Amino acid sequence: MTGRTKFGSRAEYLHIGGEISVDMSEIIGIFDMENTTVRECTRRLLAAAEKEHRIVYATRELPRSFVITESGGKARVWVSQLAAATLRKRLSE
Repeated sequence: MTGRTKFGSRAEYLHIGGEISVDMSEIIGIFDMENTTVRECTRRLLAAAEKEHRIVYATRELPRSFVITESGGKARVWVSQLAAATLRKRLSE
């Protein structure tokens, strides 16, 4: 999905589920929830983001992936019911 920013340049967005799309230029990474949350460092990252109110849930369905974005020096975690492979495929299209 593309649109125009207020400066006239094209902005591209990745739909991650529900009614949420994120700016592709802000994406740091797309991660599979099942494979990455076995690591303690990932669990700490998600816990810290939750505590700091930096997690946005795209849906109330079972989470399958999360996307980390950074804008203005602030990171945000977007939790999605879509598989990481699906999001990566959308990103490459």
